[in-house]
Amino acid sequence: MSKLLSYLRFSAALFCLVVLAACQTMGGTGLIQSEVTAELSTEAAGSIAADMVEQLAEHIGPASTTISLRGNDIVFGPALEASLRDKGYAVVTDQATTEAAVEPLAYSIDPFADGVLVRISTLKVELTRMYTLGTTGTTGTAGAVPASPLSVMQRRSADRS
Repeated sequence: MSKLLSYLRFSAALFCLVVLAACQTMGGTGLIQSEVTAELSTEAAGSIAADMVEQLAEHIGPASTTISLRGNDIVFGPALEASLRDKGYAVVTDQATTEAAVEPLAYSIDPFADGVLVRISTLKVELTRMYTLGTTGTTGTAGAVPASPLSVMQRRSADRS
């Protein structure tokens, strides 16, 4: 009986550790790694990028910010860069910059349920939203439409303690 009880305690402790490890968050001031694991059409990538950049502009103004774009996805990366430039951001990719107003930006797009989960991350703010892929508008082109409210996480900077 004693061996069974110690086995159950060990199993319960191990289970708790596994659950806690699965719930661990990134923490700190680091950015996510740019990654696209969902298949996107160019139309869907363009509509997602336009919407997310529109939301980003409400938190980080385009006129005074240079975005350092991290990521090399062949569909979403160029769509995001074009949307950022269209909105008025200066964009640098794979370059070292010394400007104080440079804001690194990373993105993640993953399949989730019946759509994709999109995350845009900077050192100041992280935006997350679900999109449904399919046909939009009267033209019937394959695009993406928001399927959830926008989730906004403000990050505290080290100098605003």
